[in-house]
Amino acid sequence: MSTARYRAFISVAQQGSLSAAARSLGVSQPTVSSQIATLERQSQIELFHRQGYRMTLTSAGHKLMALAQKLLALESETEFFLRDSGQLNQGELKIGAVGPFHVIEMVASYRARHPQLQLSIRMGNSQQVLQDLENYTTDVSVLAGFYDRPELLALEYARHAIILFAHVDHPLARREQIEIHELRGQPLLLREQGSTTRSALEKVLQEAGIEPRTSLEIGSREAIREAVARGLGVGTVSEAEFIADPRFKPVRIAGDPARTTTYVYCMKERSESLLVRSFLNAIERPKSPQTTDQCVFAPKP
Repeated sequence: MSTARYRAFISVAQQGSLSAAARSLGVSQPTVSSQIATLERQSQIELFHRQGYRMTLTSAGHKLMALAQKLLALESETEFFLRDSGQLNQGELKIGAVGPFHVIEMVASYRARHPQLQLSIRMGNSQQVLQDLENYTTDVSVLAGFYDRPELLALEYARHAIILFAHVDHPLARREQIEIHELRGQPLLLREQGSTTRSALEKVLQEAGIEPRTSLEIGSREAIREAVARGLGVGTVSEAEFIADPRFKPVRIAGDPARTTTYVYCMKERSESLLVRSFLNAIERPKSPQTTDQCVFAPKP
């Protein structure tokens, strides 16, 4: 069956209507409509719920979506190999990430090895980034935290301590570091539930018998910075993501008990593909017993 029909199907699912899908594909709306109708007629399965011009996937449509995205990813990879004889002279690598810090560093390393390839970065929260990877919308993903799923392969990239940062007028700003018990009673500004940074810090506080005083729960790094700037509490962040600012003073927790770990993920079945392997090889750092910032395949953290 023609992959054009699957491309049309995926586009309608993502865009939500025939007209929007046609625009994104650069074809006419009747062409897209005909391709969807052919898929449904040949399979005798309803793939979309139709509500006026809006179209949403049925349960069968969701199952086909995962298969169709996998098919197109494999088709792209096959064309890649046949066209370039395994040399990676052209094509596109799609990366998913929750934040810019490490992924930009990785892109720089990859571009140095493969300057002819196009790279795209799709940002989102952890759930969306993992979903994009599993749906074959992206080739690799960069996430803070380990997700133990049998279909995924995780490559540990870096570990970083979680630090505090306070307004320069805050009493903590006069300190270079504090003991963890000094956080008792401190008004902490924390990310939303499920945040890797928050989970790592709360685990350490719990082990130390400290009940955190949550001043505010905030859903973005930028908003936490503004809250700290207005004196609403003490922020927490991975040291890799702290941005120097004359309004703030970074403060370490003695012994760096709370840490985040950044992993690169790919689908296990694609780990030896030419495209994915080229990325993993490009970002791998020399292993050394003196550093914890190593790249090692990690079935568990």
